[in-house]
Amino acid sequence: MQVNTDNPVENPLILPLLSMLQRASQSFKVHQLATDLQAEGALPDLDDDPNKSLFKRNFLIMNALYQLQESLLPDCWLQVHSLDIQLFIETPRDYALMQEQDSGLRSYYLDWSNYDASVSEIETLGNQFWSRYQQRFGQGNESLDRAQALKVFNLSPYASQQAIRRQWRKLALKWHPDRDAGDANRFREICEAWQILRNDKLF
Repeated sequence: MQVNTDNPVENPLILPLLSMLQRASQSFKVHQLATDLQAEGALPDLDDDPNKSLFKRNFLIMNALYQLQESLLPDCWLQVHSLDIQLFIETPRDYALMQEQDSGLRSYYLDWSNYDASVSEIETLGNQFWSRYQQRFGQGNESLDRAQALKVFNLSPYASQQAIRRQWRKLALKWHPDRDAGDANRFREICEAWQILRNDKLF
């Protein structure tokens, strides 16, 4: 699937997503939508680099969702959060405020120039996602120390910053819940360890 970011065509996921959301009676997470779209053959691999492929897949889904959210108003309300996506028949009275609170993400995903983000930009976005996740669902295992975090990463106490960063990318990609073999609990544990190690004063 090629996307011309200078003059993008309509997102090809808009209609499949709308059909999926209209049939559903429950909320979705992004990775659930991605899995269903892949099963329907609507979402192929988008890049040779697995990190970029995952990012581009999520970008297209979020872009389509935000376009749908705007086009369905005022008749319906499409709630767009990566962990809670659902179509409501009735639009809430404070939908304008809800849109305003989410304006940063909407602006990002509606800007096609972000589709070809670099690996470092993708890593930064991943860190921002984890920060939002912590704010919404709690800080997780706050008692985790450096030694335990390194154990989660399966690294020695003398691991370098480069080795830690390399292992973070490897494990985050392996266990990310947006992947078919991902595991949300394992991913959260890895993210918690990363928060300890990335802020370590030794670095």
